[in-house]
Order: sequence, then structure tokens, then C-alpha cells
Amino acid sequence: MPAVAAEKESFEDLLNESLGAANGLEGSVIKGLVIAVENDFVVVDAGLKSEGRVPLKEFGAPGQLPEIGVGDTVEVYLERMENKNGEAVLSREKARREEAWTELEKAFEKTERVDGVIFGRVKGGFTVDLQGAVAFLPGSQVDIRPVRDVGPLMGNSQPFQILKMDRSRGNIVVSRRAVLEESRAEQRSELIENLEEGQTLKGVVKNITDYGAFIDLGGVDGLLHVTDIAWRRINHPSEALQVGETIDVQVIRFNAETQRISLGMKQLESDPWDGVDSKYPLQARFNGRVTNITDYGAFVELEPGIEGLVHVSEMSWTKKNVHPGKIVSTSQEVEVMVLDVDPNKRRISLGLKQCIDNPWENFATLHPVGTELEGEVKNITEFGLFVGLPGEIDGMVHLSDIDWEQSGEAAIADYSKGDQVKAKVLDIDTDKERVSLGIKQLSEDPFAAGIANLRKGSIVTCTITKVQDNGVEVSIEEGLTGFIRRADLSRDRGEQRPDRFAEGEKVDAKITNIEKGSRKLSLSIKAKEVEEEKEAMAEYGSSDAGASLGDILGAALKSKEAESGNTDDPAKDEVEEVASEPTPEEETSVESTETNEKATEDTDEKEK
Repeated sequence: MPAVAAEKESFEDLLNESLGAANGLEGSVIKGLVIAVENDFVVVDAGLKSEGRVPLKEFGAPGQLPEIGVGDTVEVYLERMENKNGEAVLSREKARREEAWTELEKAFEKTERVDGVIFGRVKGGFTVDLQGAVAFLPGSQVDIRPVRDVGPLMGNSQPFQILKMDRSRGNIVVSRRAVLEESRAEQRSELIENLEEGQTLKGVVKNITDYGAFIDLGGVDGLLHVTDIAWRRINHPSEALQVGETIDVQVIRFNAETQRISLGMKQLESDPWDGVDSKYPLQARFNGRVTNITDYGAFVELEPGIEGLVHVSEMSWTKKNVHPGKIVSTSQEVEVMVLDVDPNKRRISLGLKQCIDNPWENFATLHPVGTELEGEVKNITEFGLFVGLPGEIDGMVHLSDIDWEQSGEAAIADYSKGDQVKAKVLDIDTDKERVSLGIKQLSEDPFAAGIANLRKGSIVTCTITKVQDNGVEVSIEEGLTGFIRRADLSRDRGEQRPDRFAEGEKVDAKITNIEKGSRKLSLSIKAKEVEEEKEAMAEYGSSDAGASLGDILGAALKSKEAESGNTDDPAKDEVEEVASEPTPEEETSVESTETNEKATEDTDEKEK
């Protein structure tokens, strides 16, 4: 009995000692052996009174499948010795967290970096797994610049800097930006020391703007301008680049003071402008694509990197002062002709209209000078009419070619836009793209017909149509118009008054000039009187024979009356009255008379 009692006491002591020791393990991390994996749970024997069941998902890192098997030794956190089912309450996740917190506190004190994995998104940032401990990564601490797509960063192990941690609350705040800035500063210093123009580097597209892209060269950013991405025209950098893409670039310019770096991609390729003058000879035709349209023309791509300009003046034979966008459209395939090549200025002048027939040359061939045709009045200006012609071209009828009689505004008063008119082709200038037309040329010139039987010096009967201060306007029976100047109204200066004539009165005058340009005749009553006096003196006597001027003029008048059969002419009494009065001319010779006449004529000429 004493021996049995001793053994009982010894077992109780051992059991109490064991249970007491086990109770002291609650809230700590212990080691256990995996004895089974059942469905979604792992059965772990931690040397306690009973085994514990741990969810299988706690044995895997966030976002990864668990890797655990029977016989594996694992560390678990003992929450309670047993639950209502008599099983030990164990946690692998808390064990990992406790272990991680211990290591993170050491790293935080030493300001060391820690590795973690971004595995989730929360309001204001992301969640990071720091080897079991869950930390918060604010959105502003993800990168140096705002990141639109965090997808490539998630699920990858990368370094972080602990900014703040509170174990009692279980809060940890980390920063990826701090790590990048520190690394960036180191790389930047090293890169700038070895950087030089012409150097080829690898970079990552960090950001894209309208004017270019920022390239991360590993600690320092450079600008890749849109014009340096490719030799061909690129309207926006996104047509050739994507954020996160790794590309090769060349350092074009580097300012050590401002540390600004200009990069280029096209410089790594051969220049398509090399030998461009031999590839695109003058007058050769090529097919191209319209890439851009401006107010002054359209750019046509002949090959990637080679563009030429079709000036607005070289786009159409007939459409003038029209925006290029109304003739061609972007991305349209067109045929063009090379007009000029300047390799130094990297310019090619192209022509679009040269690849189609010239309508002015076609018109000259089909409608030579003298052809009569009909067209619509397209426009009326102060200098004439524009008439639509075959081939979508316009011809002009000048004011002077509309009517034989009328001119100026009176000539175009009877015409309106849209009228159909007939005209004759007067002249064609294909170089200046002009066609001159005439309407009046369809009929005979009445002035030319009227003066056909008239000569300078002829005596004609005129009808006064208008009395002016400087003379009178007259018309002749043939429909011609003329003018008698004030000084030519009479030989007697006292009678050179326009007001002594009336409209509708008929007078005889001598034609002194035929002005074909102005289509008018210049006439003179004075010249007629002088001529008649000379003829009378020559026929009926002279002062040398003892005849007076009155006798001579009277005889001439009687002869003229006899020929005409008119005896009641009022001019007769006037002449007889002049003949009856003694005049100085009766005592002078014919020679003196002629001298005086010449002097009078000279005086009149000076007055003119």
C-alpha cells in the first residue's frame, strides 16, 4: 500500500506539473507535428493533452497555395489549451505574425528595409504581407509618381520602409516610395557621373503626355519628345509607346547644371532622308497617304519618315481660295508629283493637280480663239462678268467687251448671276489660267461701219444732242457721236458760245479727227467756215482783181443758193449786209487775207 500511494502521489505531481507547464504556454508560439491533413484543416500534435486543428489556408502566404504535408514540423500559436470539443486551439497565422512582429520591430529600430508582397486593395491604399504581419501601404507611398495601374506590382516581393508601427493596436504603415527615392538618389548620382551625349541606354516608360514621354533611366528621368520617337509623323506618343514598356533610347542633349536629359528613339535608326533626292526625282509620280491638313496645304507621307507638302495652290486647277480639307481628307490615298526636293531643309514639294489633265490646256485645244459658246454668269464684279465654261473653268468678259455703245456700270446693268449668255473666245493664256471673252464681238461694230464712208476733212450735217460749257455733243445720221469744242464753234471769237445753240438744232461741221479708241469724232464748224472762205476766194476772185471780200462771199452765196434752189435763207441777208459794209479786207490783198487767216488759226491753236 505504501508503495501504491507513493506511485499515486508521484503521478499526480507529474500530471500537475505537466498541466501547469502547459497552461503557461497559452499565448506563446510552440512547435508541433503535422499528423494529418483533412479537407480544409491540418491536424497538429503540439505535445499537449489533445491535438489541434488549424485551417489549411493559414499555411499559405497571401495569394498563394499552402504547401504543407504529414510529418512537417511547424510553429503554431497556442490560444487555449482546449475548446468545447476538447481540442487545442492553435493558429499558424498568429504564430507567423508574432514571429514577424519581432523581426519587424528590430528592422524598425535599425531603419532597415523589409520585404513584403502587395496582395490587396483597401480604401486609401493597399495591404502588404510582411512575412505574416499585415501592413498598410498608402496610395501616395506606392511610387515616386502617381501610378495608374498597380497590377504589375501586386503579388511580387519587393522592399518597403516601415514608417510607423504600433504592436498593441496591430498597425504597421510602410512605404515603397521611400525605398525608391533612396535607390534613385544613388543610381542618379552614378548615372549622371557617367552620362554623355550620344550614349545609348535602356529605360522604362514612366509617363506619357501630349508632347512626349518621360523615361526612367534608372534613378533619373529623361524626356523623349514626340518628334524624336520615330522618323514618321506621330500625333500622340501613345501611338508608339505604353507605360511600363522597356525601350532603347539615345541621349541627345544633357545639361549638367539643370540635369535635364533629352532622349531620342529615331536616332537609333537609319535616317530615311539620306539619298532622298535620288529616291524621289523631279516630275516623278508616287502614291502617298494624307497625314495632316493645314490652312496652307496637306502633308502626304511617301514612306515612313518621308513627308511632302502639297501647297494649296498645287491642289486643284480650278478650285481657288478653298480650304485643303474640302479637296482631300486625312488618311486618303492620293497620287502626287514631285515638284522640288531640298535634302538640307528636309522638304519635298508635291503637286496634286499635276497628276490630272490641265483643263485650261484642254479648253484651248477644244475651243480655240474665235469660238462662240454659251455659259452661265457665275459672278459680276466692277470690272466685268465671269462666265462658267466647259471643264469647270471660268472666263471673263471685261466691261469694254460687253457692249459697243455702253460702258461702265451701264454695260452690266442688264446682267444677273445665273443668266445664260453667249460669248466669243478672244484670248487664252494657259500659263496665267485666263480666258478672255467678248459679248459685243458677236455682232459687227457699228462705229466701224459708220466711219467706213467717212474721212478726216469730210463735211457732215450734225444734230446737237447736248450743250455743255466747253462745247456741244452732236450725233451724225449714221448713229455716230461727236463733239465740237468751244473754240471750234465759229471762226468769229465772239460767236464761240455754246449757249447760242439748242438741242435738236442741225449744223454743218468738218471732221477733224476720228478717235477709234474712244469711238468719237472731233468736229469743227470753224474749220468748215475757213475752208469755204478759201474755196470762195479761189473761185470768185481776189482782192488783187479789185473785188471786195463782200463781193466774193456774196457771189459764193448766190452760187450756192442757185445750186440748192433756196432763196429764203436768213444767212443770205447777213452775208449781204457784211458785203455792203466796207471792211479793212477790201483794201488788202488776198495774200494779206491769207496771212491774217493763218495768224487767227495759230491763235486758236494756242487757245486749244
